[in-house]
Amino acid sequence: MDLSPIWLTLKLAAITTSLLFIAGLPIAGWLSKGRSFFKTIVEAIITMPLVLPPSVLGFYLLLAFSPQHGLGKWLQGTFDTQFVFSFKGLVLASFIYSMPFMTGPIKSALQQLPVSLTQASYTLGKTQWQTFKSVLVPNIKPSLLTAIVLTFAHTLGEFGVVLMIGGNIPGVTRVASIAVYDSVERMDYAAANAYSLILFGITFVMVISVFVFNKYQAKSPLE
Repeated sequence: MDLSPIWLTLKLAAITTSLLFIAGLPIAGWLSKGRSFFKTIVEAIITMPLVLPPSVLGFYLLLAFSPQHGLGKWLQGTFDTQFVFSFKGLVLASFIYSMPFMTGPIKSALQQLPVSLTQASYTLGKTQWQTFKSVLVPNIKPSLLTAIVLTFAHTLGEFGVVLMIGGNIPGVTRVASIAVYDSVERMDYAAANAYSLILFGITFVMVISVFVFNKYQAKSPLE
């Protein structure tokens, strides 16, 4: 059994989750404060991957970053870089497709925090960034973990969007979900089952860990 699709999938999920945590945390913080028409538009765009068919998103990414058209042609000519049918393209597609799984739980958790926390921090002379980093974020640890696990697990199972922009290149873009599809196409059900069991096991352990951690966090103040 070729394990390279598993390692490639784990690498993709780790990179995507790390990038989304860095970008998603401030975005979620910004979205959680007040309402405006512009914020509504941004939130709608971020949320679209939840309801949009993955193949549709993958198709438009393929068009946008194709070396023969628009942005992709400019990137190819200016920076000699190509996102289509490359690992970079998988990261880009996963970043966009998994963003609502990172920003959603964090935004909801921040909105549920008492306003008094922020007001007390400002009274003590803390800046907006210091308040966010040192006061608000430490109070939403369970939601942070949930967002990280959901993003990682969702990236593990991506199929349509990564297939559209990355194709099926062994060792480069052939992730585990595509390997499962290939194995079924070849009627190699043993290999498909092996890949599926590995993905199922990883995802199950991660989800269970979140439940255990959140349960412990809920009990710890009483202990």
